Amino acid sequence: MKSTKTLKIRVKPKHNKKLNKMALSVNGVWNYVNALSYRSIREKRVFMSGYDLQKYTAGSSILIGLPSSTIDAICTEFAIRRNKAKKAKLRWRVSKGARKNLGWIPFKKQSIKLIDGKIRFNKMLFSMFDCGYNLEDYELRSGNFNQDSKGNWFFNVVVHYESTDSKGAGGVGIDLGCKEAATDSDGTKVVGREFRRLEEKLAVAQRSGNKARARAIHMKIKNRRKDTLHKYSRSLVDSKEFIFVGDVSSSKLTKTKMAKSVNDAGWYMLKTMLKYKSDHASVVYREVNESYTTQTCSNCGTLPDSRPKGIAGLGMREWSCSECGAHHDRDINAAKNILEAGHRLLVEEKRSDKGADSKRTNCA
Repeated sequence: MKSTKTLKIRVKPKHNKKLNKMALSVNGVWNYVNALSYRSIREKRVFMSGYDLQKYTAGSSILIGLPSSTIDAICTEFAIRRNKAKKAKLRWRVSKGARKNLGWIPFKKQSIKLIDGKIRFNKMLFSMFDCGYNLEDYELRSGNFNQDSKGNWFFNVVVHYESTDSKGAGGVGIDLGCKEAATDSDGTKVVGREFRRLEEKLAVAQRSGNKARARAIHMKIKNRRKDTLHKYSRSLVDSKEFIFVGDVSSSKLTKTKMAKSVNDAGWYMLKTMLKYKSDHASVVYREVNESYTTQTCSNCGTLPDSRPKGIAGLGMREWSCSECGAHHDRDINAAKNILEAGHRLLVEEKRSDKGADSKRTNCA
């Protein structure tokens, strides 16, 4: 079965100067179409589409120093962003100073070519660090070059590939938390808190005004978090047939006093990884209602008087059921209840599908 995914590969630093120059041109095109679009809205009350904007940039590729397909991609992306933001004008792309935008160079399929492991783009060859990908095995599509806060450049490309189904068996429930970023029904815990580990070093760098050091620490925190969650999500997709996650909302909790811990845990990142990896491997992934999963005994299914309740119960990491006597780890118990809720959800989905099929048959 054909699937798509995005590969991200770091470009070698010797090409930074060329990419920085092209990124400067990209910013110029963006600002030009931004001003053009705003003038059209203000004077004619007409929202120009990406295709309309492309007419005004046609033939400028030699002057600007970018492939025509890249200029067209900038116009298309601008129109999408403007419509999504529901604004007449977007922010200018700044090339230097405190508010500098990170580099971004989009490209289309026809403007790149793989030659001996190097990418040919805009009549230049770009070599990349070996990351374990064999690009010859993939069908390269559109993508972009982008820059991180440390000035490193990356080659991001959408690829088509033949996906294989997971050979895993059984299901797993996952309870998301702050002390442990994730705890599953098998007892595995992912201890996040990457920011907390480097918080003191970051504070020292910020107080001393060492911006480069602060950026490096932030990058290390981000990379550690991504590495941990990637490895955990991959192990689950490879070993399980069903994955169920509690529907806790990180966006809502980031508006509370728990914001620091919630952001450090990376719940949204983990759920995103599990979702797309499950889709590629034909693994069933669902988010289920986690109401009362912490308080319900996973052994007898009751709400005992000894259960952790409210804010005061947050400190109870272990508890015993007063009904059946079972002793629980708070998070593992919640994960087991999420697993059970996931199985119930699948049963309900099958029933609704059968009901829909019978209605279509009767109508026919």
